[in-house]
Amino acid sequence: MSEALANTRPFVHLHIHTEYSLLDGACRIDQLMDRVKECGQTAIACTDHGVMYGCVQFYKAAKKAGIKPIIGCEVYVATRTRFDKVNKIDGNNHLILLCKNETGYKNLIKMVSAGFVEGFYSKPRIDKELLEQYHEGLICLSACLAGEIPRAILAGDYEGAKAAALWYRDLFGKGNQLLVGRKRIFRIQAHLADGIRSIKIR
Repeated sequence: MSEALANTRPFVHLHIHTEYSLLDGACRIDQLMDRVKECGQTAIACTDHGVMYGCVQFYKAAKKAGIKPIIGCEVYVATRTRFDKVNKIDGNNHLILLCKNETGYKNLIKMVSAGFVEGFYSKPRIDKELLEQYHEGLICLSACLAGEIPRAILAGDYEGAKAAALWYRDLFGKGNQLLVGRKRIFRIQAHLADGIRSIKIR
């Protein structure tokens, strides 16, 4: 985000991968806080892939810099259940979870831990059963192009995308779900943003 944009309207990054997203994230936490301050932002989220290793360092660095830390994780949700592990059948969809409060933080820890202990299959996977059990205190975002809703939209399955969006809305509650699509980055993301608008859930 440019400094010019930071001066015109409030903005908070809710999808950030730090150095703790192995083979994916490049942000060094201390340097990240310096950049957040340079841009005039007052808060930032940490949403590493499938792990929460960096949350304590992230929290301490943000507090030291006078930035509001938002703890989260981009989890891997099993396409069936976390116990199903069949080659070329059982994969995962991405989902971003953000903690609203201490209850959400504790619930996110439980799910991420279960992803390693019970659901690990190429990635530490949770499933919808865990989401139903531990959703309290959390906000969900539809995630990147590898999310369940974006994948359905990109496959032309608008009814499937709407059904998934409604499932997450009903689980997390209105106001605790955000469908994300960037309009002007790449053509595929513009298509996704148009698709998200077209499924119209209330």
